[in-house]
Formats: sequence, structure tokens, C-alpha cells
Amino acid sequence: MRLYTNEIVFRGHPDKVCDQISDALLDAYLKEDKHSRCGIEVMGGKGKIFVTGEVTSNAHVDIEKIVKRVLKDVGYDTNYEIIDNLGRQSPDIALGTNDLVGGAGDQGMMFGYACNDTKEFLPLAMVILQRFSKWYDEERKKCSYLMSDGKAEITGYYDDKIKLKKIKYFTISYQNDEKHRDYTDNLIKKTCLNICNDYGIEIEEFLINPTGRFEIGGFLGDSGLTGRKIVVDSYQSFAKVGGGAFSGKDPTKVDRSAAYKAREIAKQYLKKYDLSWCEVVISYAIGIDEPLSIYIDSDKGYIEPEESLYLECTPKNIIKDLNLLNTCYEEKARFGHFQD
Repeated sequence: MRLYTNEIVFRGHPDKVCDQISDALLDAYLKEDKHSRCGIEVMGGKGKIFVTGEVTSNAHVDIEKIVKRVLKDVGYDTNYEIIDNLGRQSPDIALGTNDLVGGAGDQGMMFGYACNDTKEFLPLAMVILQRFSKWYDEERKKCSYLMSDGKAEITGYYDDKIKLKKIKYFTISYQNDEKHRDYTDNLIKKTCLNICNDYGIEIEEFLINPTGRFEIGGFLGDSGLTGRKIVVDSYQSFAKVGGGAFSGKDPTKVDRSAAYKAREIAKQYLKKYDLSWCEVVISYAIGIDEPLSIYIDSDKGYIEPEESLYLECTPKNIIKDLNLLNTCYEEKARFGHFQD
């Protein structure tokens, strides 16, 4: 047996809040103008929310209204100073990504992953943490003792086939009022046990708020920044991470769209070749539509990609096939971009 750890952050973690703001703004631009080009970055901390990046769009978006709505949704005060520092996208980038050219909005490599651990084709420990973080987000809306910020990780025993057999440590750091710790700690333990029991997984030990307390959190206790949780956003360390962050980027940016496509290809090949796991890597040059390379690895070794995949993986075709101009990106930013 070997020990391995994966992690998730709650929806109210400052970095995740910034991701959600970036994607909520992106959703607003795309709703009004499908040709919007966006690269929106958000930083928050100590009473200020700073919105910067590049947008070229005919949409008229009330930035302050959207930022305050997201803050309210995640359980934070809305009396922040909101600084709008958005600029226009570089015309040099636009040359290669306009509707006539249809080239990739960035260069780099993007990874997609799938495995046969669960019905979601995701690692079991990742699914457990996603379920727990969703439960926590719903529970804190009903229980005034729980606050929005937090994170959790699983350190598990894995066999030679990288299958989770048992959890050694379930570590949870959660923001709370610190006056009802016995109640909230027990509630969290009970929930984790119930989730893990659904998969026949035993938990040896809980580590809950290992520092002793967690009352001051959010943007008071920490700063937040878009794109600082790319491992949580992808596969929680079970697969490689490439390209860049997802949030705030319209789908011409292959950092985002090609990562989504690579995930779909990984699921397709997993089923087609009866694989235990599959990892897909797609690389691009900025302004060029077809990928430079597609590499498919698996528990059965290298798989030659079908030639048709290169045409499938142009930004235009990805956007069309995955309906990426009509997707709620804010929702994806809450608990990780790959959940099914």
C-alpha cells in the first residue's frame, strides 16, 4: 500500500470566490455578446475587490452588481470597494482568434483525464471531496455556526493500480464561530462517514482544524486571486496540469476549451479501449487552429490518436461540439471544472 493525498477548497475560499467572480462576469459578457473576448482576473482582500484583465465586447455589464451578487451568494459581506480596471484585449491576439481565422487563443499544452473508479469517471477520493464540499456549502446556508471558508484533503491508502482502499487521514479546515465546535465537528465527521460508507471506504482518523481554531477567514484572513487553484480545478493531483487557469477566459482560450475537450476524449477512449485510466495531452500554437500534437496515454500504454481528432480539436469545433458559448462557467468554478 502507498499513501497519496488530494485536496479541494470550499466555494467560500478566497481564491475560489475570485474564480467565481471572474466566471460570473464572463457569463454576463457571453450572454449579451457571444463574440466577447475575455480574460478577466480578480484579486480580493482587506475590503477591496480588484477586477482587471482584458475584455473586448459589445455587452454592457454592471461589474459592481455582479461582484456583489457573487459575494452574497458565497456568504460574504457586500460592502467591499470594487475597483474596475478592465482593459481591451490586445489586437495582436485578436488577429489570430477572430471568427475568420479561428486560431487558438494561446499556446501551451492541456491535459484531460478519466478513470474507471466511479460512475463519474473520476478518482474516488476526488468524488468524495466534491460531494463533501457541496454538502458543506448547502449546510452553512442553514447552520449559522458554519462559515464559508475552508478546505479539505484526503490522505489515502492506494494499491498498485492506484485504487483507494482506505482513508488514513481526512483533514478538514473549516471556518466557524468556534462556540459550537463539538456540534459542528461531529456534524462534519458524521457526514464524511456517511459519504465514504456509500463507497465502502473506511476512515482511520480525522484531523479537523489542526491549528486549533478557524474563526477569521475569507478576505479578512487571506487574499484571493483568480487561477490560484488550478490543481483543485482539474484533477486534484491525480493527473498532470498544463496550460493555465480556466476562470475568466472565453472559450477561444484553449487553456480552458481544450482542457474540456481533452477530458471528453479521455472518457471516450476509456470506454472504447476498456481502460483503467486514460490521460490526453493536446498542444497548440497561438493563432493556429489545429493542435500541434495529441498524445494519449493509458494503463495499457500509448494509444495512437485518430487523425480526425486534430480537426475536432480546433477551437471553433470544440466550442460548437461542447456548446461552450452557452455554458454557465460560474457553476463550474464552484467545486471544480470536472464533476461528471
